[in-house]
Amino acid sequence: MYQFVLEAHSGLRYVVMLLLIAAILLSFTGWFGKKTFTAGNKRINLFTLISAHIQFVLGLILYFVSPLVNTSNMGAAMKDSVLRYWAVEHVVMMLVSIILITVGYSKSKKLIDDVSKHRTVAIFYTIAFIIIIVAIGMSGRPIIGK
Repeated sequence: MYQFVLEAHSGLRYVVMLLLIAAILLSFTGWFGKKTFTAGNKRINLFTLISAHIQFVLGLILYFVSPLVNTSNMGAAMKDSVLRYWAVEHVVMMLVSIILITVGYSKSKKLIDDVSKHRTVAIFYTIAFIIIIVAIGMSGRPIIGK
């Protein structure tokens, strides 16, 4: 089960990143181009939200079954930078990213002005994207590839 969830989590990251980039580009284009917030914009934002949440759930499953994360000895994990990254830093940064994506999506739904909707998504999704890129970079793995 561990290997299956790990592969799913690893593969879904590309979907999440592509959707996030698309949502960000569309939102900046809509914001600065003063474009209408269309059903297509709402859909891409929703798909980004859903894929990010699925990715986070898979990550949580990994958190509890991964041999890299041993929450029974957090003191030892805090002294080892690799273990600390997987036990604390990665999960916290991804949780913050998920919260930002969720808040950005929710706030944009409540706004009436189209430009404000685009701006809200652009800001929240971009900050989430930056945090995700930093988290991936901190893992010591290349950003693209396995």
